Amino acid sequence: MENKFGISQIDAFTAESFKGNPAGVMFADGITDENKRLIAKEMNLSETAFLSKSDKADYKLQWFTPAVEVELCGHATIASLHFLHENNLLKKNQEVKFDTLSGVLNCGYDGVKYYMQIPVPQLSVYDGYKKEILAALGLTLNDIDENVPFLITNLGYIFIYVKNLDAVGKLKPDFSEIKRLSILNKKSIEIVVFSLETIEKENFAHLRFFAPDFGIDEDPVTGSANGPFILVLAELGLLKLNDDVTTKTFEQGDFVGRPGRVTVKYNKPKNEIYISGKAKTVIKGEITL
Repeated sequence: MENKFGISQIDAFTAESFKGNPAGVMFADGITDENKRLIAKEMNLSETAFLSKSDKADYKLQWFTPAVEVELCGHATIASLHFLHENNLLKKNQEVKFDTLSGVLNCGYDGVKYYMQIPVPQLSVYDGYKKEILAALGLTLNDIDENVPFLITNLGYIFIYVKNLDAVGKLKPDFSEIKRLSILNKKSIEIVVFSLETIEKENFAHLRFFAPDFGIDEDPVTGSANGPFILVLAELGLLKLNDDVTTKTFEQGDFVGRPGRVTVKYNKPKNEIYISGKAKTVIKGEITL
């Protein structure tokens, strides 16, 4: 007997259709993890989010790329909050907790933007295949500041500072080479390239994100990279954190035709990171299993 499940495609970190980062979202009680992976593959988006019952939080939330389940996904969480709001399960100024592979995340809706807590990253200097990574991205030593180290988070995101926005826009990644380097690295290489030059003057930095090992050659707007980014900038001496709360907005997606904006807030006394953004539903349909 066939079962039908409603599913939405939602653009996150934007208020406009066909911008930001698209994610699939659906209620998934009774659906196996293998079918969730197959649904994500069928949707063919960077991530599809699955909401189900939880005894630890308001909902269990899982994220699948077309290839694997991942530990954290910002844009699909923002999309999930919008999905709950459209289904009258999340109201203005209401908070909700998600049980995820990254722990229980505090999220909510302030009436303008959806927000989610991002785990505070562990940062260290990356001294691995630096020259090989630069070559795989189409960058030269002239494009970077050799006094600014590569930083890597505990999730494996490698942050690379580039001196100008033009170089960020002209990147020509060799994704097969990045996959090869992941094998040599003995851990997936996920790359964030960023510049302090921006398209819009009110924003603080511009970044691009590449994760071919996870089936995502380039992700348009990556919440799980933008959140830790605020502490990366501080660690590199490129941003001074306030004594209480520092809030910055970052750009991503413009060079792939899907501009999105992510606001990141770091509460220093509490040592908490929150990201926020808008969202727009573009497709509603059914999945038949």
